[in-house]
Amino acid sequence: MTPTWTPICRVEDIPVLGARRVTRAQGAAVAVFRNDQDEVFALLDRCPHKGGPLSQGIVFGRQVACPLHNWTIGLADGHAQAPDEGCTPRFAVQVVDGVVHLDADELARLGTDLPLPVAGPARRCGTPA
Repeated sequence: MTPTWTPICRVEDIPVLGARRVTRAQGAAVAVFRNDQDEVFALLDRCPHKGGPLSQGIVFGRQVACPLHNWTIGLADGHAQAPDEGCTPRFAVQVVDGVVHLDADELARLGTDLPLPVAGPARRCGTPA
């Protein structure tokens, strides 16, 4: 099946060594990363370890460090670097004339079945769970 490319943003809209989040109607957001070589990658914005927001991590080379527990995730494949194990879904990216595009079918289906990370204040001591 030929991809239907959806324009997301311009390359320069993504900070160098940073990310931009793409929200979706269902499932976790997609993080679109840019490294210092202007390569662009897209992963589900969810670390395979504890669901940390990879878009808030530190990009170095072709990897991102999760901001929660410093797991290193490959931007090209979504795999955790050993000794850690696991992976997060990777999304196809196309850059045409400086515009970043993602596959519409992947945006609609990849990672939508994974639980969303739970965030918020900790419960008070003595409060039932």
